Amino acid sequence: MGVLDGKVALVTGAGKNIGRAIALTLARDGATVVVNGRSDQAAIEAVAQEIRDAGGHAEAILADVSAAGQVARMADRVAASLGGVDILVSNAGLRRQTPFLQMSLEEWREILSVALDGAFILTRAIVPQMIARGGGSVIALSGISTHVGTPNRAHVSASKAGLEGLIRALAVELGPQGIRANCVAPGAVDTVRGASAGAMPQTLGRDEGIPMRRKAAVQEIADVVRMLAGPEGGYVSGQTIHVNGGAFLG
Repeated sequence: MGVLDGKVALVTGAGKNIGRAIALTLARDGATVVVNGRSDQAAIEAVAQEIRDAGGHAEAILADVSAAGQVARMADRVAASLGGVDILVSNAGLRRQTPFLQMSLEEWREILSVALDGAFILTRAIVPQMIARGGGSVIALSGISTHVGTPNRAHVSASKAGLEGLIRALAVELGPQGIRANCVAPGAVDTVRGASAGAMPQTLGRDEGIPMRRKAAVQEIADVVRMLAGPEGGYVSGQTIHVNGGAFLG
């Protein structure tokens, strides 16, 4: 038996990289996983099939987390087919490298609409299910750029800082309903970056700037999320857990 047997997890941005690793790890330990992505049906279905091939249970659902209607339909579908969500991992986010004075309001809003607005829309839709199921765990993926002042990422830093504030507020407000809320803030991670993300910022891309002299593997991030989702994290709430090899000492 897995420690997450009987739990239903929804992981956003789960078609690749950190989100994929989180989905696979939660499934490995017994959770039924809803694999969510915004536009690549083939990618999320491949992750769901990988879970099923390993003997787990998974469902792939395409939905844009910044679109309230799409999130509501996804929440209704999960409630109807799986009974609701116990573990919500808000991982979806966009990355851009743009100097502040060249940043348009449209780009600013695009970044915040996914990482911050998306987390609000998701938790508002899913928390009633958690309350009905006796509690749950909300985990959001923040980042080191919020804490070290990475250049050309003012919108990313603002969205992640707002996300950490939202999570702390949720921990206080939802704790009496048995719901824990935490952030995981990765540092530099060895992932495949999309073209729109641009090159990794110099402050994050040099291994010599990391005391451990390497980037994180996606599995190392997923393992911390898994700890927070399970009974080991049962008394952890309102926290930002930094996973960065010592690059930021929070």
